[in-house]
Amino acid sequence: MRLLASIIFAVLAAFVAPALAQDVPSVTITSSSGSVTFDRNQLEAMGLVSIKTSTPWNDGVVNFEGVPMALLLEKAKAQGATATVIALNDYSVDIPTSDFTKFGTILAVKRNGAYMPIDDQGPFFVMYPFDSNPILQGQPYHGRAVWQVKAISVK
Repeated sequence: MRLLASIIFAVLAAFVAPALAQDVPSVTITSSSGSVTFDRNQLEAMGLVSIKTSTPWNDGVVNFEGVPMALLLEKAKAQGATATVIALNDYSVDIPTSDFTKFGTILAVKRNGAYMPIDDQGPFFVMYPFDSNPILQGQPYHGRAVWQVKAISVK
C-alpha cells in the first residue's frame, strides 16, 4: 500500500510542480541586448522599495512595494531612452527612461502588503510617487502608470 501511495504521489508531483511554477507571474524585458524574463520571486530578490501615494484608482493613500525601474533595466542590461510598457490586454505606453531615476518609478509587485491579482491591476503595476511632486499629479504621468504589466521593450 505504501508503494502504491508513493507512486501516486510521485506521479502527481510531476504534474503539480510545473503547474505551480507557472502560477508565478513574470515580466519580460526586451532591448538591443536581448530578452530576459524575471518572475515575481526574482523581482523580489532584487530588493523592494516602497511608494506611499494616492492614485486616481484607489481610495486614500496606498503603499506600493516594487523594484525600482532603473534597477530592473540595469539587471536586464537594457539601455535606451524609451521604455514601451505593455499590459496583458496589449495596452501600451511609451515612458521616457529618465522618469525612472528622476522620480523613483517602480514596478510594483504588492499593494498594501499583498500581491495584486490580475483582476485587480496585477500582477505588476508601474507606479510613480504621485504625492511627492505636483508635476506628477495628472497627465502624462497618470497615463504612464500601467497596470497588468507583462512586458517592457527598451529602445
